[in-house]
Amino acid sequence: MTADFETQLRAVSLRVTRPRLAVLAALRDHPHVDTDTVIALVRAEQPTVSHQAVYDVLRALTDAGLIRRIQPAGATARYESRVGDNHHHVVCRSCGAIADVECAVGSAPCLTASDDHGFVVDEAEVVYWGACPGCAADRTAQ
Repeated sequence: MTADFETQLRAVSLRVTRPRLAVLAALRDHPHVDTDTVIALVRAEQPTVSHQAVYDVLRALTDAGLIRRIQPAGATARYESRVGDNHHHVVCRSCGAIADVECAVGSAPCLTASDDHGFVVDEAEVVYWGACPGCAADRTAQ
């Protein structure tokens, strides 16, 4: 899998470095994590990597389109390595868990702007809010 990451980095003209490979691996294995979690995951593998280095890698990978930064309203920014498609997210109001949701198919008028004001729309961001199965079960049990 490291070879895939190396290819991805080279394809966007980024140098292959251990911190970049570690961040990509962390996000592959742990989607929708915040910056502190990324730092902890990277430092578990590479204890000498600084916080600033991880911040810099996250910014470079986001700018290059290799990862995506998402920030549901009222939540801290999260990162994921799933890019290049128009998927959405479902967020738990209680614990903050986030999961991917495929783009709505069929009749989905909310995904077509009623007036695009001349913009060329290439993505629609939809966030579904609710309770994850664990939090919903906890509410029912109370």
